[in-house]
Amino acid sequence: MPMSRRAALAAVLATSTLMGPAFAAEQTQDQRAAVEAQVDALTKAILAGDGAALDMLTLDGLSYGHSSGVVQDKAAFIAPLASKRQTFPSITLSDRSVSLVGDDAIARHVFTGEVVTDGKTSPVHIGVLQVWHRDAGRWRLLARQAFKI
Repeated sequence: MPMSRRAALAAVLATSTLMGPAFAAEQTQDQRAAVEAQVDALTKAILAGDGAALDMLTLDGLSYGHSSGVVQDKAAFIAPLASKRQTFPSITLSDRSVSLVGDDAIARHVFTGEVVTDGKTSPVHIGVLQVWHRDAGRWRLLARQAFKI
């Protein structure tokens, strides 16, 4: 029995209405995973002191806040890492979470490791809030604020 256009349209609308929430949830999970991957890529770039990768992972308007209260722009954040004046022999992220708000994502974690600055090694155990922005289809760091825990 042939189906009328009206019945076919109703079937399409019903299917999209029923499948829409599942598709949206899958997309949300995919975007969270993409942000998590960028957090990991940033951590690897910090560990390696890879200036080019750090540049690609961050937006030009970056605001990078440290637990000491120091706030750096993009160039000031990248320079000591890329020059190896500051290195991180180890970094572990725990208690991770990501939430999405449109083209922005909020990533939180506990950052534990060691930092070597001008030859002096210090332990690091801080909380971190990162704001990522979807820029031309990829997630890039817009802001970061660390805090003492």
